[in-house]
Amino acid sequence: MNTIKFDNKTTRVVAHRGLSGLERENTASAFVAAGNRNYFGIETDIYRTSDGHFVVNHDGRANRVGGLNVTMEDTPWELLREIVLFDTDGTKDRYDLRLPSLENYISICKKYEKYCVLELKSVFTLEETAAFVEIIKSYDYLDHVIFISFHYEDLLNVRTILPDQPCQYLTGDNSDELIAKLKDAGMDIDIHHASLTEERVKAMHDAGLTINCWTVDDPARGEELAAWGVDQITSNILEGKNA
Repeated sequence: MNTIKFDNKTTRVVAHRGLSGLERENTASAFVAAGNRNYFGIETDIYRTSDGHFVVNHDGRANRVGGLNVTMEDTPWELLREIVLFDTDGTKDRYDLRLPSLENYISICKKYEKYCVLELKSVFTLEETAAFVEIIKSYDYLDHVIFISFHYEDLLNVRTILPDQPCQYLTGDNSDELIAKLKDAGMDIDIHHASLTEERVKAMHDAGLTINCWTVDDPARGEELAAWGVDQITSNILEGKNA
């Protein structure tokens, strides 16, 4: 398993939206780039489409990444899959840059044996949650999936279907109240790194929480967080090293 070591503390690195510091975020190219490097996991975001598919996108719209003013939730997959995305230099000359499906993402993560850190962007129904769980099951890869979301109800739906599945609540809140709530639910935390101090890291660990944090691109900040014992760092560009 790929890890990174800072000051003799072992911290795993997650590629944010794939290796988005090099490739267009949330594309197969970004996922493959991360797969070929020393990352523990690859993070991405999914929305439902108007016809019940699951599409990879961060914003919920295609205008920033593809120049087309359509929303993920109001558009069918057949249209979304035809959009050519901008490369990182703003050109549209690479016809391989498309919005991936959930299936594309899972298959790439499995090929490169990376953990899927899967952010649930829509507020999914229990039925929709069961549908994307079945897709992941079809790849026999649920044991390599960590679900994350700002929507606590999404994580509760996951736990209704998969009571022991790793779930991380996305937040900037480092309060004792939230720590207690997550401890009682058996969930972990994915917190904005600016909300972390050494004291709060200790409080979260004392409660038994695994700590992921986003989005850390400064090596010095990564060193500091790892020295405090943060379990996972999500980054656009920082890369893991062999343990």
